[in-house]
Amino acid sequence: MAQAKVAASTESSKARAQVPHTLGFGVPATSDPHHFKVIIPKSSTGKVQISEHLGLQATSGDSAVIDRVLLDRSRWTAIRAEVQRAFNARLAAHSLKPGAWKVGDNSVDRLLGKELCVLAWAVEQMDAEKIPVAVRNWLALRPEERWWLFGMTAMSTGGLMDAGKGWRTALKHALGDVAQSELLAPRARRSDRGQDESRPSLDLFGDETT
Repeated sequence: MAQAKVAASTESSKARAQVPHTLGFGVPATSDPHHFKVIIPKSSTGKVQISEHLGLQATSGDSAVIDRVLLDRSRWTAIRAEVQRAFNARLAAHSLKPGAWKVGDNSVDRLLGKELCVLAWAVEQMDAEKIPVAVRNWLALRPEERWWLFGMTAMSTGGLMDAGKGWRTALKHALGDVAQSELLAPRARRSDRGQDESRPSLDLFGDETT
């Protein structure tokens, strides 16, 4: 009996040792990794800043940090809970510990950070009543679709001063317009016919896989 307990304890220790140590929302606890930071001020009216930290990938010290977006506190409050839930579900699927938003610096995995920027860019100038629609549409996107949207937006309008320009405006309309959610209906109907549509999207890539 004692040997069985020792063996079980050993296996449990091994399992814990195999789980990668992470910070915040899935950021590897390594030297200067590429990740994002969400800075939440103590003031209840202070704006929330999202910045990309390139880490060892930076070509120079001047380009090591890219400030991506500033969100009014009310807009951040409107998205934070659903974003946390979605991110933690993804982390749990990879046996990584969950994260939680807190005042101060919040580290976010580089891919999750890109996805967060897409939603933040969409809601930064959006009417408050449309934000829940934008969140639902964002949740319906596949991760690959969010990464593609980040890449397209970041190339030309990915800085703090680019609100209301180009792709930023496109994201606002694509995610915030109620009509956009109608794109989910065809997938739901196909699912009723027996097809596997457990990962609904807004059909940005049709039925292609990436």
